Amino acid sequence: MISNEQIRELLNDIENVRIERTVSTDNTDKFAKAVCAFANDLPNTKKAGYLMIGSFDDGTLSGLKVTDELLRNLAGLRADGNIQPKPALMVWKASFPDGDIAIVEVQAAKITPVKYKGVTYVRIGARKAEANEEEERILREKSEVKSPTFDTTPCLHSTLDDLDLDLFKKEYLPKFVNVSNLKRDKRAIEQQLASLQLYDISHDCPTVAGILLTGKDPARILFGAYIQYVKFAGTTRTSKVLNERQFSGNIPTMLKELEYFIKYTIQTQRPVFVTVLREEMKINYPYEAIRELAMNFVMHRSYQTNAPAKFYEYSDRIEMDNPGNLYGKVSPDNFPNENDYRNPVIADAMKVFGFVNRFSRGINMVQEELTANKNGLAEFDFRDITTFKVTVKNADDEAVRETECIRPDSDKQSNIKSRIDGTTQEQHRNNTGTTQEQHRKSVRKSAENN
Repeated sequence: MISNEQIRELLNDIENVRIERTVSTDNTDKFAKAVCAFANDLPNTKKAGYLMIGSFDDGTLSGLKVTDELLRNLAGLRADGNIQPKPALMVWKASFPDGDIAIVEVQAAKITPVKYKGVTYVRIGARKAEANEEEERILREKSEVKSPTFDTTPCLHSTLDDLDLDLFKKEYLPKFVNVSNLKRDKRAIEQQLASLQLYDISHDCPTVAGILLTGKDPARILFGAYIQYVKFAGTTRTSKVLNERQFSGNIPTMLKELEYFIKYTIQTQRPVFVTVLREEMKINYPYEAIRELAMNFVMHRSYQTNAPAKFYEYSDRIEMDNPGNLYGKVSPDNFPNENDYRNPVIADAMKVFGFVNRFSRGINMVQEELTANKNGLAEFDFRDITTFKVTVKNADDEAVRETECIRPDSDKQSNIKSRIDGTTQEQHRNNTGTTQEQHRKSVRKSAENN
């Protein structure tokens, strides 16, 4: 319960994800939707939300006299069965010289999504609305009472034929099972796969992790399971495209290809003059840092979407834009010192294959590598709740300037071409006029001679 002074502060603040004001005293639907939205706590503030009855939008009081009946009706919101799971809330009256306020304090729920009459409501800034599919997914993921993760769910439209069983037997299985135990294992291939959560026996089909880790062509079944790489000449997406490729296939195969690509295509180095007797190598992006970020965005991304992971290289920076924002108990406040796993089976496999370490040291190592190479710190953007975005600046400033001079953005090219075309046309008109004038003089001179 908050004090009257804190209530005044909230009244003087603008409406936001934690505050809703109203002068209505009998709109039960409106109250229940507000309670549901506060309990869902979509931004994951982990703080209580407040429904304030008896206040106008600007924070001034309406002069309401709160009755016992109103407080009983508000308290009944948690017990009437329309809001499930039942929210934790408190109801009380706060009195001020200019009127009373009925306060409903709603705690952020540990089990989400919370629904009112079967519909999930969330708060987006000062507005509440029905949750869309992506917001429902986020609420399921942040719930402290976990259901099976998406990577362990059966991929019902797939079969055993969709898996690369040679890869599983020769590369995958030997890394997880002791050699002596493997020799004694006489189980059917389905049971071996199921022991590593790659196959669902009850549904007789691979799991999502099975398709992603050992599938022949995962993107044919899970349409967004690939990485889209594009290299632009300039600093915007309207710039000329210099290189484009798609990384797809099962995760172990794809990551080996991606490692090679980062090392020999993304990272460049050149000698830079320091003194007459010494040069030093200028590296645009340190391999270890970019590799770690790429591994993380494969491991932590959401595969419940048709959107690919985006790896865009501009002249002055690299941007990685990944479906699915921070997961579970990780929030902007504790990132990167806290970790949680959206895809635990995939994360475990990547650790066993040596792609990641799972010690929560990866991002700190990235920042150290980038600082040492003079790139500056990687910038993480959590503003869009549906994506995770990181930007790394190019450390080779001179190469950036040269690139911009040689390969200007398309809009600059258009302006340059326009100016050149205009100049050419003007010259053509001048030259044509001069030629015509010379011809007229020649005709007059010939006539005079005759």
